[in-house]
Amino acid sequence: MNLRGIAKAVISYFKKSLQARYTATTVILSGVALVAVGGFLAYSIGSGLFATRLDQVVKDSARSASEVQNIFSSASTTDEIGLQSIMNSIVPNLESSTTSEPRRVALLRAPGQQASVVLQSPISLDLDTAVIPEGLRATVRNTPGKVVYQSVSLPVVNGEHPAVVVGSQIDIPSAGMYELYLVYDLVSAQQTLDFVQSTLVFGGAILILLIGAVAYYVSTRVVNPIRIAASAAEELAAGALDRRLAEKGEDTIANLARSFNSMASSLQSQIGALNKLSKMQQRFVSDVSHELRTPLTTIKLSVAILDQQRDELPPNALRSLDTLQSQLTRFDALLSDLLEISRYDAGAVTAEFETTDLNGVVGMALAHIEPLASSRACELVIDIPSGPVNAELDARRIERVLRNLLSNAIEHGEGKPIEVHVGASDTAVAVTVTDHGVGMSRTELDRVFDRFWRADPARKRTVGGTGLGLSIATEDTNIHNGWLQATSKPGEGSTFRLTLPRTQGVLFTQSPLPLTTKKAVAKKDGAN
Repeated sequence: MNLRGIAKAVISYFKKSLQARYTATTVILSGVALVAVGGFLAYSIGSGLFATRLDQVVKDSARSASEVQNIFSSASTTDEIGLQSIMNSIVPNLESSTTSEPRRVALLRAPGQQASVVLQSPISLDLDTAVIPEGLRATVRNTPGKVVYQSVSLPVVNGEHPAVVVGSQIDIPSAGMYELYLVYDLVSAQQTLDFVQSTLVFGGAILILLIGAVAYYVSTRVVNPIRIAASAAEELAAGALDRRLAEKGEDTIANLARSFNSMASSLQSQIGALNKLSKMQQRFVSDVSHELRTPLTTIKLSVAILDQQRDELPPNALRSLDTLQSQLTRFDALLSDLLEISRYDAGAVTAEFETTDLNGVVGMALAHIEPLASSRACELVIDIPSGPVNAELDARRIERVLRNLLSNAIEHGEGKPIEVHVGASDTAVAVTVTDHGVGMSRTELDRVFDRFWRADPARKRTVGGTGLGLSIATEDTNIHNGWLQATSKPGEGSTFRLTLPRTQGVLFTQSPLPLTTKKAVAKKDGAN
């Protein structure tokens, strides 16, 4: 896995894990705080060490300068040899007199003097006078009687050490003004500071790890109940209405568990009541449908007997007989739909799948609906593939679905052409039925497959219908593991699309036909 893949995996993990985000946030914020506090402490300790050591150095240098000046002032000799001898003893005496870090000494003649005695300047063996800044020398010459200092870097074999150069003027009788420079190596103070800083860094790293561990533990204690509640909610949504959470303590998590359990109990009670009511309704519909079959059969027999005597009936009675026959046909269709819905609710429906040419099924549905289309002067525009479109399906149920779609299109198409398209892919077959009539709003479209629902109950209907056609069509589609979808726009018409798998058990992700109400170029009357 490359770095990009690893980064995506880490980002995905952090998006999904509340515990990881909480721990990371705690560690990052704690790290920022520790860096700020550690930096302040390191700076404060370093400044304190330098200030303390500098104070010691300045006091030590002032004392040494005073001693050197006293030595020369009290010397009994003023000749060159005697003064040079005293000067030569100054450097080793000052080098050995310190009790802290080693110091190096240089006693340099101040430039621009005219004196009767010129002495050689003694310098410590390992001191390069180049480390003494010219600016410091100028300050020493301009401030007689004072001790001045400057921080410098002292070259050593393995690099550089921090150091302080302290200078002051020395007045040597007969020889003039000289400059005494003491160079203090602060490597021990730097080592102490490095140790303190490394200790702070190491301690800070250990503390960050401890904070991360504590944050992970605390977040686990907090997140686990939430994770359990989320899992319980998923189980509840999946139908496990008896799922409950353990109620322990009086804290927020316990209140969450009590609230969840109360909600689950309420849902279980309400859903149980609704299920009971639904079963009662289904049983009622089923019982009524079966009970009405007997009187309906009796009435149909009676009407059939009357129909055999049509020639003997007066005109008024004949019109009544025709009306009765029409209503009996509609009543019979309603009972058939109710019985079919009852069988689906009872789970008693099984499909008889056979490899069938979908074009033939479409043709049978069109032949059945042709009289209705002719009575409404509605043109059927057909576009089907030239070859067979074979698929595993229950031809009777799919034909019923198509008849329902076609009758709805004719009913709401306002006499405009109805387009029927058949398409196929490697995994699916599809049929679309499009009208260009009144169409539906978004609210109506959301309810178009509901039982007993009609788009406009006030509008006069010429086809009749029970409001169960599309519900039964949906059930027929579901038993085929297919899709029944619709799209519509007010004033532009509606399109219903039926998509079925070519082979049962094979999944498909896309329909071979688009779902749109736009007019398409089509072939008429089933022409190839």
